[in-house]
Amino acid sequence: MVIAAVKPLSLDTFLELPETKPASEFLNNKISQKPMPQGKHSLLQGTLCEFINQVVKPTKIAYALPELRCTFGGASIVPDVAVFRWERIPRDPDRQIANKILTYPDWTIEILSPRQSPNKVLANILHCIEHGTELGWMLDPEEQNIFVISSDRRIHMFTGEQSVAVLGGLDLTLTVTQIFGWLNF
Repeated sequence: MVIAAVKPLSLDTFLELPETKPASEFLNNKISQKPMPQGKHSLLQGTLCEFINQVVKPTKIAYALPELRCTFGGASIVPDVAVFRWERIPRDPDRQIANKILTYPDWTIEILSPRQSPNKVLANILHCIEHGTELGWMLDPEEQNIFVISSDRRIHMFTGEQSVAVLGGLDLTLTVTQIFGWLNF
């Protein structure tokens, strides 16, 4: 019996593959496909982008983008929401946003979907933190809590009326109750 050695897939090879829907990610030399977003996930993702951008876009402090592929540190991930400080938004020579984002977001936000592995989501956030991301959020709509991972890798859980830590320099206040209250419209 001959056992063929399987060469691990490289990041470059992964990036040459056709895009999938929902998006596939490459982390630790493995490909995994994100789950198809469902109602709670989609509503929270859209409302978070809208709420953050209402505060930060007029003053050009930052910008929140949904489902943006970010390739850095040997991985290619697609955070549910990627927030970039204004001066760090990758731009092309015409000063428009670049199509290929080859850097980490300043703030990464992930929303757990039913039956999604919290460990996989946490691994994505920690990869971002290890490569320069200042803040990571993991929202759990079922438990209605938010885990916040700071640049020093400390993890804090926020619940109820607690104001959740946001990216430094943003004049933004959000409570856990407020965020999950968006599900009741």
